[in-house]
Amino acid sequence: MKILVTGGLGYIGSHTCVELLQEGYEVVVLDNLSNSKEEVKEKIKEITGKEVKFYLGDMMDEQLLNNIFTTEKIDAVIDFAAYKAVGESVQKPIEYYMNNVSTVLVLLKVMTKHHVKKLVFSSSATVYGDPEKVPIKETDKTGGTTNPYGTSKLFVEQILKDLYKSDNTWDIAILRYFNPIGAHPSGLIGEEPNGIPANLMPYIAKVASKELECLSIFGNDYPTKDGTGVRDYIHVVDLAKGHIKALEKLEKESQGLYIYNLGTGIGYSVLDIVNAFEKVNHVKVNYKITNRRSGDIAECFADPTKAKDELGWEASLGIEDMCKDAYNFILKNKKD
Repeated sequence: MKILVTGGLGYIGSHTCVELLQEGYEVVVLDNLSNSKEEVKEKIKEITGKEVKFYLGDMMDEQLLNNIFTTEKIDAVIDFAAYKAVGESVQKPIEYYMNNVSTVLVLLKVMTKHHVKKLVFSSSATVYGDPEKVPIKETDKTGGTTNPYGTSKLFVEQILKDLYKSDNTWDIAILRYFNPIGAHPSGLIGEEPNGIPANLMPYIAKVASKELECLSIFGNDYPTKDGTGVRDYIHVVDLAKGHIKALEKLEKESQGLYIYNLGTGIGYSVLDIVNAFEKVNHVKVNYKITNRRSGDIAECFADPTKAKDELGWEASLGIEDMCKDAYNFILKNKKD
């Protein structure tokens, strides 16, 4: 099978490309490099011994997409092409809706034209809003999102449901991620956002390596065990493997629309992560408590039972693996 991976040189996309290649899939990547680097293509080859075909461009470019589908004879798509910083989305809602929703509409139009109807979509636990209870099941209420990032994912989920209702020859898997962290154990690929990191783990790692001075923890007055926000952190390699299982499901099953939580089922606080990082890497992480960040919630972690039962997938790497691999990546790629 030949898989188009949009946003395939980004953090989660690149790890998924590695897993796809190692499982024998052919991989075509489309990425506009807005939050990734072209050199990641060579890192993927170094890990797997295999190449990805790379197209530089934007998903809003319908002509480019048509060219890719015509030239490459794509069988299925995994869509990662989205902005993903919760706090930034509150400041830049128009950019987030344009990039995260409009691009998917163009992609779906082109997929329909070329009769490619297998899609794995990168969604988010933010679609649950501020959850009524934890752990969260796929059947729990969505909506009441607290930031434009989450709302953009919710919009696309609804678009995909409406599409499937109108044409049930589609095969669609919607994967609701919890909080991916860590890096490939080789240290060759990991989370390397352009500019100041918006996510917790790369920020911690850069503070530990002295690239940044201090970690800001946004609020310590949440109703949690230590007052800091609690999330379900999942190793990015486990998450990438979840995409392979979802793709296998779409290959085996007749048409359907499936929704899965990809998480560990364990909630860790921000301070849990800081403490685990210090312990496993034998470093000090300077931090300060600041005001709550707009759009954040107190607690969010998954019930991943459905993915285990239906996909045969479950997370195998723990919090210490996540912290060790994240720091290894930063040290190996530290700018002198």
